[in-house]
Amino acid sequence: MELTKNINPNIFREYDVRGVYPTDINEDVSYTFGKAYGTYIKRFNQQTCIVGHDNRLSSDSLVEALIKGILSTGIHVIDLGLVTTPMYYYACILKNIPAGVMVTASHNPKDDNGFKFSFDERGNAKGEMIQEFFQFLLAGNFDEGQGTLSHYDIKEEYYKLLLSSIDINPNRKLKVVIDCGNGTTSFFAPEIYNLIHQDLVVLYGKSDANFPNHHPDPSVEENLEVLKKTVLELKADVGIAFDGDGDRVGIIDEKGNFISADQLMIIISRFLIPNHENKRILYDVKCSKALTDEIKKLGGVPIICRTGNSYTKKATQENNCIFGGEFSGHLYFRDKFPGFDSGMYAGLRIIEILSNTDKTISELLAGINHYYSTPEIKIPSTDTKKKLVVEKIKETCQEQGFDIIDIDGVRVELEDGWALVRYSNTGPNITARFEGKTEEMMNKLENTFMTLIEKYNQ
Repeated sequence: MELTKNINPNIFREYDVRGVYPTDINEDVSYTFGKAYGTYIKRFNQQTCIVGHDNRLSSDSLVEALIKGILSTGIHVIDLGLVTTPMYYYACILKNIPAGVMVTASHNPKDDNGFKFSFDERGNAKGEMIQEFFQFLLAGNFDEGQGTLSHYDIKEEYYKLLLSSIDINPNRKLKVVIDCGNGTTSFFAPEIYNLIHQDLVVLYGKSDANFPNHHPDPSVEENLEVLKKTVLELKADVGIAFDGDGDRVGIIDEKGNFISADQLMIIISRFLIPNHENKRILYDVKCSKALTDEIKKLGGVPIICRTGNSYTKKATQENNCIFGGEFSGHLYFRDKFPGFDSGMYAGLRIIEILSNTDKTISELLAGINHYYSTPEIKIPSTDTKKKLVVEKIKETCQEQGFDIIDIDGVRVELEDGWALVRYSNTGPNITARFEGKTEEMMNKLENTFMTLIEKYNQ
């Protein structure tokens, strides 16, 4: 491995680095990233950083090159080995070392990989922080030194955190099906879920980074068809799915229905808001108005935020919210948990809620305001064109005098519905979602804006 300046600038995205292995990200890129990172974090008075990696096929060689690069700058490295992203987050908290790199591409296709990273207490790098770092990397002015490498097993401490942060009623034993999707949670979720003494069934609990059974994204309903079928066949109380690096969750109810993350946030809000003085709940621009309505109905304070794990997690902390989340399945509990996103913990909290009531998941959603909503729609584009398309649609909406929220793309607010068009920060896509009080209104909004997207995306 050697230093390289032959790096695709498009892999330096809004809140992480992500690209195809070995085309965009390879060992030379990883080594160069490590040299730049080790040098750069000295600006923030960091002497040691934490490194972890997921189970992707390229992660072992990439993390080896990354660590070699960091050590060569004189920065010390604590290597966690193979961990979920939430385990990496907790290690940073436990060790009081805010600088670190997690080698992962989360829920992306199997050939992708990348880096989630932080320089200091501000948390995951995002936006301008990433672009400034990229320019620093391209300049190539790296320190020389010799850091030390140590290893740390976070598993036992992480299990203690999870188990101490839940209160499951032993008098109601649930039948639970978990779907690890052959991702990194395969090494941990079956073990930790067995420790809570429920009737547990595990799907795809063997690590296989080819993801042979389904794509490791639990926010997409079609990825959970086997989980839905299994829940129905076994008459289970809940199905719980995790993404590739374990920071997101997907839920199936007892009837085999997919529960979107904004619906899940309604269930959680109904338990948190009445029982805590802090009633501030954060959600991203993709979430249904039903969630906003419910938070207000419960006497809570709804706070809307742009999409993106790095943004929503930080905003949940900065706005002192007791709970936050986003439509993709990142959930942040701050009542009795440190506030980072963990799919395994979110699933445990759902089991906790169910165990302390005699209701089913579908019954816990009773009485909410009903809207007709599309799932998130992804439209292939290019990294250059996607931004231009969203800007054109924003200009069109402004010309027509629409009430818009533009903190993330453009969300058009109407009396009887809303439309969201934004560009993805994790891939060359435009994403859209539409909602109306009636199905007719939802379809009208979808037809109108999909036509605009098609027009500008040519």
